[in-house]
Amino acid sequence: QVQLVESGGGLVQAGGSLRLSCATSGRTFAGSAMGWFRQAPGKEREFVAAIRWSGGYTLYAASIRGRFTISREIARNTLYLQMNSLKPEDTAVYYCAAGTSVVVTSSYYNYWGQGTQVTVSS
Repeated sequence: QVQLVESGGGLVQAGGSLRLSCATSGRTFAGSAMGWFRQAPGKEREFVAAIRWSGGYTLYAASIRGRFTISREIARNTLYLQMNSLKPEDTAVYYCAAGTSVVVTSSYYNYWGQGTQVTVSS
C-alpha cells in the first residue's frame, strides 16, 4: 500500500521560508513522477511543481518559479519543496502526489497525501 505523508507546513510571515517534506512508502518510485499541488480556500487544486523520481527533469508553475525548488532524496524516499520569499497568496493546503508523468494535470497522479497547511501572513 502506497503512503505519502506530508510535513513541514505552518504559519510564516511574508518573505519567509518553509520546507515541506513528503515521506513515501509502500513501493519504489523509480521511473515515476512526484509532484506538489496546492488548494486555497474556495479555489481549485493547482499544480505547483513536479520532478522525475530518477532525476534530471523538473517542472514548475509560473507563479512560483524562482521562489520554490522541488527535490527528492532517493535514499530517504522523501520528496521536498523548499519555499522561499513566501507571499500571502501562497496560503493553501499543499499536497504531495505520485504519478506516471511529470505533468501539471492532477489526473496523471495516482497517489496523494493528506495535505499540510501553509499560511503566510502579511
